[in-house]
Amino acid sequence: MNAPTNTAVGVVGAGPAGLAVANLLNRAGIDCVVLERHSRAHLEQRARAGMLEHRAVRMLERHGLADRLLASAARHDTCEFRVEGRRFQVSYADLYGGRTHYVYPQQEVVKDLIGAFLDGGGDIRFEADDVALHDLTTDRPSLTWRDRESGRERRIACDFVAGCDGFHGVCRPSIPDGAVLEFVHQHGINWLSILAEAPPSTDCVIYALHQDGFAGHMLRSPTVSRYYLQVPVGEDVANWPDERVWAELHKRLAVADGDWRLTEGKIVDKRVLDMRSHVTEPMRYGGLFLVGDAAHIVTPVGAKGMNLALHDAEVLVDAFTAYYRDGDDTGLDGYSAACLRRVWRAQEFSQWMTFMLHSPGAGQGDSQTFLGRLAQARLDHLMTSPAYAASFAENYVGVE
Repeated sequence: MNAPTNTAVGVVGAGPAGLAVANLLNRAGIDCVVLERHSRAHLEQRARAGMLEHRAVRMLERHGLADRLLASAARHDTCEFRVEGRRFQVSYADLYGGRTHYVYPQQEVVKDLIGAFLDGGGDIRFEADDVALHDLTTDRPSLTWRDRESGRERRIACDFVAGCDGFHGVCRPSIPDGAVLEFVHQHGINWLSILAEAPPSTDCVIYALHQDGFAGHMLRSPTVSRYYLQVPVGEDVANWPDERVWAELHKRLAVADGDWRLTEGKIVDKRVLDMRSHVTEPMRYGGLFLVGDAAHIVTPVGAKGMNLALHDAEVLVDAFTAYYRDGDDTGLDGYSAACLRRVWRAQEFSQWMTFMLHSPGAGQGDSQTFLGRLAQARLDHLMTSPAYAASFAENYVGVE
């Protein structure tokens, strides 16, 4: 199939952000073409985060994109905290109007959105290599790429570009130095992320503060679980054979009373994650609009990344719709400010929660340090103060 030579919006990246933009544009009757360097099979199998907030699900539902999600996703209304063997739960749905999380792996969201877009006549160019952006400050930007199968060079002109290709993509680096502000923060914390074919040992997410470091148990499906372990900065995943992983999870997640047990299984993925935050401001340069991780990175604590991306997508497409329908560019001019209000609130909450569950020096008598004591004090406050718990619930499950 030959690519068209013109479109309204060129979308770079077919993750949740790009696919949400593409589907909403398609439903609004606005032409777009999506460029993606990976294959469809790769995107639909790549395991990623799986917690969707109430607001994100309602948005997908309004646009007819949530049928399979609503039929199969587990709803979660409670999370559990463990502090040196003690545990307590926060029923956040009860504290914030019945709003819940939906446990639905990102690859399933991607699968649904690819299917919906293609079924609606959408155009995705998978395996598009060497994507480049041109003439972003003119009234007719363009995209070029090389088709991997044929080796042919392609070009398409567009009115706007939606940069949805993540932190390591080509869109953000296409902005000249000094044209935007880059806010960067390294938290000084690394996680070992573990994906295992193990039935969940819990019916809610567990966050554990231990003198040897944080541990987390997240749910993905009835047969698959995600775990996290705080590890030294710069740690090599090779230092963590499966036996050590399970031993450390057993130790850090242990409870002093009750008969709770951790179920083990085959570990299918291990990687070290660097806890960092990044915000590009503004999220626009000329005809380029950054969406999702291309514009902002938030730590995995609190599960905000995909939810922020879906919010960005909705705000941007609402702005495009007003522009093409009414000639109103107010939404385009205000896109960055509208998104950044939510982004910075999510960053603040993520950092608050990160430092409630971690502190530098874990594994070195950390609970006796000043920051370790502060982390315990925050958890004690959360356990004993209804007002503090209500504020946590509002931010955790996502503000409207």
